[in-house]
Amino acid sequence: MDKQELSDRYRGYIDCLNRQDWPALGQFVDHDVHYNGQRIGLTGYRAMLENDFRAIPDLRFVIDLLIADPPHIAARLCFDCTPVGELFDLPVNGQRVRFTENVFYEFREGRVCNVYSLIDKAAIQSQLPLAKPNDG
Repeated sequence: MDKQELSDRYRGYIDCLNRQDWPALGQFVDHDVHYNGQRIGLTGYRAMLENDFRAIPDLRFVIDLLIADPPHIAARLCFDCTPVGELFDLPVNGQRVRFTENVFYEFREGRVCNVYSLIDKAAIQSQLPLAKPNDG
């Protein structure tokens, strides 16, 4: 794949996520996909994404920056959403938050085979009200 083909393929993957078209996920993600160094496979990857959408009903992946260097993609994804409970162990509980994810992908035969993700938890935490001190 050249840069344009890989970029188009990645945009198709993001569209699949935003439509929550789980039966089509295998067209974009390898059966033996690794996430942050661990093999979770397509089934685990799908379960992770389904859980994300349960925790964040209005979740939408928005590409802010995309760099293609076959077989790799580097992307900055932006999120503006309202998680229903905790998010990354932070008590968001229905508050609207904005944050980014910097994510690096490796593709093999047109499918994501490795994902390295770093989510800006500090941005989320900075938007939450400070915890009230314990009155003891």
